[in-house]
Amino acid sequence: MNPDLSNPAVVGVICVIALVIVLAVVWVVTRQRHRLRTGELRARFGSEYDLALREYGSRSKAEQALMERVDRVNGMTIRPLTEAEREQYLAEWETIQSRFIDHPRGAVAEADELVHSILKARGYDSGPFDRRIADLSVHHAGLVEPYRRANSVMAHADRYEATTEELRSAMILYRTIIEEFFQANAPLTRSEAA
Repeated sequence: MNPDLSNPAVVGVICVIALVIVLAVVWVVTRQRHRLRTGELRARFGSEYDLALREYGSRSKAEQALMERVDRVNGMTIRPLTEAEREQYLAEWETIQSRFIDHPRGAVAEADELVHSILKARGYDSGPFDRRIADLSVHHAGLVEPYRRANSVMAHADRYEATTEELRSAMILYRTIIEEFFQANAPLTRSEAA
């Protein structure tokens, strides 16, 4: 039985059905894209994704902010350290570690400055700490939490509120960050870098 296509009511019903089908397909495809983007962002940012959700209060706002981070960092020229830079920073790191025994608070401050210097040398913007963390999270999400914790201890140390054990923990966290920047799988010593 063929519908009477000369009848405007039949044509209207067919158009409405076609529109509903098209809208349903668009909705399914859009929803799938959002799920895919959410999965990619979760995988890329790890716990930073959950932190953004809490901070922004909605998935769409959090994901938009994370995508803005990606866009901002993609506009930078991020590069690995040259061998000469790596040697220089490794020597500085060894000096900082050797100072820890006699001056733990100063060593932690120097370690924080060294991480900041390495970030700048690699091409990251040197803005306030929150901006550095946001930028770092794009390619090194696993380093964000150690960096936050180490920086928090450093802030307490600036006010003479950090214990020696907390300062030691911060140095370990900074070592983790620095080793990642050196792209090393094992603790580095100067002789290994030569």
